[in-house]
Amino acid sequence: MTDEPGALRREEAAAMWAAYTAQRPGGGPPEDEPPVERFGDGRALADELIGLVLTGTKRATAGLVADFAHEGEPLPRIGGHWVACDGDGRPRAVLRSTELRVGRLDSVDDAFAHDEGEGDRTRESWLAGHLRYFTRTLAARGESWDDGLEVVFERFRVVWPPEVAERDDRDDRTDRAG
Repeated sequence: MTDEPGALRREEAAAMWAAYTAQRPGGGPPEDEPPVERFGDGRALADELIGLVLTGTKRATAGLVADFAHEGEPLPRIGGHWVACDGDGRPRAVLRSTELRVGRLDSVDDAFAHDEGEGDRTRESWLAGHLRYFTRTLAARGESWDDGLEVVFERFRVVWPPEVAERDDRDDRTDRAG
């Protein structure tokens, strides 16, 4: 069995985005359809990480600035949204970026490592795991790790679907709708 992730189901992601924006008073967020992505580089890792998001453990992620450039994608922005998919490519949640910082890998702090929700949630574990991950993904496209590479450190909130949205987001919808 391969660990290759499934194709992103963009039509299903568009439907999830439409459901999210339809319930927002005032016409929804000021952006068109957001990026559709998954965590990790394989089916199993994507499933593991989206599981941590859906249970409330994972509220941060990190990506190489070089990866965004390689994919021709803009860097995330505070208040921006994205649809997170599982390993099969099924959309599972709409996320909203709440905090962004760019820095070297070793600039991560204890709080960010904890908020990523992976491993034992320590900075040491986070550094080791992310160094392995970034080295592997860079090598897959013929590039190598360099300690000077910039990392986007992103915190986010889950805003949709309602059953997994964070409490403040559920309350905001109820208060404005009621």
